Amino acid sequence: MLLSATPVLIVREIEPCLTFWVDRLGFLPVVEVPEGDKLGFVRLSQGAINIMYQSLDNLYRDLPPGATFDRRPTHSVLYIRVKSVDEVIRKLEGFPIVLAKRHTFYGAMEVFFREPGGNIVGFAEFEFSK
Repeated sequence: MLLSATPVLIVREIEPCLTFWVDRLGFLPVVEVPEGDKLGFVRLSQGAINIMYQSLDNLYRDLPPGATFDRRPTHSVLYIRVKSVDEVIRKLEGFPIVLAKRHTFYGAMEVFFREPGGNIVGFAEFEFSK
């Protein structure tokens, strides 16, 4: 019945987030919706992973008449399984770490970063995935 899920992260500005995903982690912008001299929406992709960003202004314009939405960005936590946490840490050097590298009781080596839009992104390497 259900086929996939893709987060849509609502941010004030999309452009600062692109450094995190595109420049550092190798995602590709596969859909871009310009809005004036900025982006109103973007879908980023790498393999089976898709992440969408929408600017708060673009979202507000998309709402049907009478609909309401808080005018503040929302924040989410993404959890992404990776081959190597150490490689992610190296690639994201300089971005704020929210939770330092740790080994969990459920067999994951994890690290959590804050991306420029304010969302938290956790990366997990599982012992059984090697």
